[in-house]
Amino acid sequence: MATPTLDAFQVIGDPSRRKMLMLLSEDSLTINSLADNFDMSRPAVSKHIKILYNAGFISIEDIGRERYCTLKQDGFKELQNWISYFDKFWTSKLKKLETLLNNKFPN
Repeated sequence: MATPTLDAFQVIGDPSRRKMLMLLSEDSLTINSLADNFDMSRPAVSKHIKILYNAGFISIEDIGRERYCTLKQDGFKELQNWISYFDKFWTSKLKKLETLLNNKFPN
């Protein structure tokens, strides 16, 4: 079964994947170490890891017999770009409100 292609918001929309990202923000972990934090089957954990990997949120490196997952910036860029757009939007709106209030109620 193919792993679905999801956008960044769909990827982080799942609580288990968000928890995996939080765990990986502390340190690189093996797939087995990640799986130990969840009450789900190893294949289910692997599916979530594959989704995170395909979306660019993590990298996977083989070291000996273990596979280590590490956070990557790529997946977060889409989220940051979207949030930045609205940061600029609200900054602009608040600046206009400030100007309006300053004109209406001068010091």
